[in-house]
Amino acid sequence: MTPMKQRVTVLGSTGSVGVNTLDVIARHPERFEVFALSAATQTELLLAQCAQFKPQYAVMASEPHARLLAEKIKANQLPVQVLWAQDALEMIASHELVDTVMAAIVGAAGLAPCIAAARSGKRLLLANKEALVVGGEVFMQAVHEGGARLLPIDSEHSAIFQSLPEDPAVWPRRIEKIMLTSSGGPFRARDPVTLRDVTPEQACSHPNFSMGRKISVDSATMMNKALEVIEAKYLFGVVPEQIEVVIHPQQIIHSMVQFHDASVMAQLGTPDMRVPIAYGLSWPERIESGTARLDFARMAAMTFEVPDFQRFPCLPLAWESLRAPPGTCVVLNAANEIAVAAFLEKRIRFDQIHAVNRGTLDTVNASEIRGIGDLLALDAESRAAAIKIAGNLAT
Repeated sequence: MTPMKQRVTVLGSTGSVGVNTLDVIARHPERFEVFALSAATQTELLLAQCAQFKPQYAVMASEPHARLLAEKIKANQLPVQVLWAQDALEMIASHELVDTVMAAIVGAAGLAPCIAAARSGKRLLLANKEALVVGGEVFMQAVHEGGARLLPIDSEHSAIFQSLPEDPAVWPRRIEKIMLTSSGGPFRARDPVTLRDVTPEQACSHPNFSMGRKISVDSATMMNKALEVIEAKYLFGVVPEQIEVVIHPQQIIHSMVQFHDASVMAQLGTPDMRVPIAYGLSWPERIESGTARLDFARMAAMTFEVPDFQRFPCLPLAWESLRAPPGTCVVLNAANEIAVAAFLEKRIRFDQIHAVNRGTLDTVNASEIRGIGDLLALDAESRAAAIKIAGNLAT
């Protein structure tokens, strides 16, 4: 008998992870079919994706964009229902016909649909850092109670996952430490004194990957790695002291695990997001990703460095937040989203992103988190504080 196709919802299908997910799916039409797609503002690209994959639903973040897409869908006579608003995202993430959810919405906006998918027991491919950074224990409780299969899609966390035994029950007694690798971004060798002059265009120029603007800025400040440290704590059940960051400019080793016998397991590969995406879609099997193979005979030397906290002051905020009261990671994430937006709009300097993050952590008192309502309230409070701090810096 031919196995049933895996029905997939892609949250954030027009972003880089979403586009790569659909590329992998298109290579295996016998295994996958697209159930739903979502986007924020890119109606033309979402229309093209609907024409190719013919999902049952397409969701836009706002009503005006949804109405525009609906007009185009109708004009092209596509069998796709267009929806909008947050509850629509939660519906396509938790729908009974869905097997797998790719969570690739950037920012805290992806938290609610991720929790909905987790509670519904889906195979949840997590590319949204904030679901764990903001959701923390609340999100992990939804995963456990719903019986979801949580598979990391960030290349670093996927590398760690691939380096560990399949049974998570043995992880605590096997893992000594986790080593997250980082390219170091575009300013790895730049004099920290000159970082005040960095432009948004320079910050968005990543040496190895083509990514969205927010993620590119996070890579340039290494705030992306700070978020990944927090994410690793929840994904792998380790304490902050068991997590290290190593700069590896070539990005061939995507991360490593050191075990108690001093052995180190690493996952290597071409810097291409389709590798962890294909692994998440097919786990525990492996399928063709469309990625170029490594040629070890032609490979340059691999180098490693310790991160410079003077150049990357956002990075140590990860360990500080994990050791602080519950909810502190929510404050940090919200502050960073506001800070990056202000920088991209040229309202603050690049070196002031850390000042907004630092100031918000010092201003907002993290409170007890009982559920998603508390998370969202703390997120809103933190954003308001960060907006005020960024405004004062801009004057």
